[in-house]
Amino acid sequence: MEEKRMNESEEKKSVSFVEQKVIDDLAAGKNGGRLQTRFPPEPNGYLHIGHAKAIAIDFGLAKKYGGECNLRFDDTNPQKEDTEYIESIEQDIKWLGYEWAHVYYASDYFQQLWDFAVWLIKQGRAYVDEQSSEEIARQKGTTTSPGTNSPFRDRPVEESLKLFEYMNSGQCEPGTLTLRAKIDMAHPNMLFRDPLIYRVLNMPHVKTGTKWNAYPMYDFAHGQSDYLEGVTHSWCTLEFVEHRPLYDLFVTWMKEWRGETDNIEDNRPRQTEFNKLNLNYILLSKRNLRMLVSEGLVSGWDDPRMPTICGFRRRGYSPEGIKNFMEKIGYTKIDALNDMALFESALRDDLNTRALRVSAVLDPVKVVITNYPEGQTEMLTAVNNPENEADGTHEVEFSRELWIERDDFMEEAEKKFMRLAPGKEVRLKNAYIIKCDEEHPCDKDAEGRITTIYCTYDPETRSGLPGANRKIKGKTLHWVSCHNAAKAEVRLYERLWKFENPRDELKRLEDEEGIKGAEALKLMMNPDNLHVLKDCYIEPFATQLPVLTYLQFQRIGYFNVDPDSTPEKPVFNKTVGLRS
Repeated sequence: MEEKRMNESEEKKSVSFVEQKVIDDLAAGKNGGRLQTRFPPEPNGYLHIGHAKAIAIDFGLAKKYGGECNLRFDDTNPQKEDTEYIESIEQDIKWLGYEWAHVYYASDYFQQLWDFAVWLIKQGRAYVDEQSSEEIARQKGTTTSPGTNSPFRDRPVEESLKLFEYMNSGQCEPGTLTLRAKIDMAHPNMLFRDPLIYRVLNMPHVKTGTKWNAYPMYDFAHGQSDYLEGVTHSWCTLEFVEHRPLYDLFVTWMKEWRGETDNIEDNRPRQTEFNKLNLNYILLSKRNLRMLVSEGLVSGWDDPRMPTICGFRRRGYSPEGIKNFMEKIGYTKIDALNDMALFESALRDDLNTRALRVSAVLDPVKVVITNYPEGQTEMLTAVNNPENEADGTHEVEFSRELWIERDDFMEEAEKKFMRLAPGKEVRLKNAYIIKCDEEHPCDKDAEGRITTIYCTYDPETRSGLPGANRKIKGKTLHWVSCHNAAKAEVRLYERLWKFENPRDELKRLEDEEGIKGAEALKLMMNPDNLHVLKDCYIEPFATQLPVLTYLQFQRIGYFNVDPDSTPEKPVFNKTVGLRS
């Protein structure tokens, strides 16, 4: 019995507080023992890595506990929304490995929200205000002093109903009329001080066309959409803690409007907040990401330097690596700045199991094996992935002339240099042991740059032969055959920002120096965030692989096949190095 209690205790410790709440609610039979979640992005931009944390818990816990998760687009602001973003969001969720039960839109509920608002007016719980946004803000008061009532707070119900209809007529000037909930202008929670619930935009909507000119505010639409959809658990980030009481109040009012007041506390969506994903050297603001794209500071939303999900996908991050990282950092109520190195570590762990091993030389210098027959080639076997036998093997060509990395040779080497140098031996991966000539180790051009290295090989040391076990002090080097190597473009990406916490630096530039917008972003950017190498060589096998294939360039790092790549002009992106 004691052992059982310990096991239960350990199991309870291993889950996040969010998951524990699900376990407790299901055990208590709340919402009839159902679990239904939703992921509610606004379609006003591409998803970034912060959204992946919400996606993982919304979809992941629903699947784990036999529930379902809906995808609901929060399309209450037609000023910034576009079908391009809707399509990209769906693609990103599928790429991460999740499937939604249904696709909904907040606009699906516009008529019900409108009817609910009319009921609130008739109940004396809402009124149309004619004040400007500045006047309303001044009347809100402060956290230490109460607000003052609007002069329109007690206008007759019939008058508010007529004005509310006028707000949606297309004739009302935006900003002249708003609908406000009548709650309490002295409430300690500022959000309860007669919040705006409808505003006039007079803009066509991507789904509803010109039917609506007045649109619900987020706080009014969000909880009600959850309720109408049957959501049981509504998860969001910590900035919505203060919004939760308003969320609960509007849901309670809607249940009353619908006459569903039985077991009101056991049958309702429950909002729970967790910490946002914050990473050092990463900026996740949609506004700033949009600016990077519009100002041409990056090549697009899927630029591998961008923290968007499609940017990480193009750079070579795997869905499993991303989800493993989310599991490592967990879900808490404390905001923290996570180390990008931890993300990269989780990624390496996953890529090590799935990346195909290939040979690529990024800074090439030629090696001539003087005792290898001219014109002769032979095919050697290379294992595609030592972590997964099912990935099979492929053939690599060996010839008299090879490309190796320039920094794998040193003409005047120190004693601890274990790579190629005059009189020193190294092993070539999957091939032979070679020895650099002592008398004439290399040729140089007029500027003194090494152009050719001369070596001999030991024909008894090919991989698979008894002589392959001969011990040498030198390292094993990667190489490609000059005879059939493909020229490739390799893009090396570094951090986009110079500062560990770019959010703080952006705020400092804006507040202290008055530098804003694109100019501030330019000042913060790391000038060495991208190096494009156009004279690299890679084995032909890699040029035939599909776009986004995960690769390990042996001894260098993890890479992938860029969408720009073709067999005739292969292009590869560096994902992450082999070590932190």
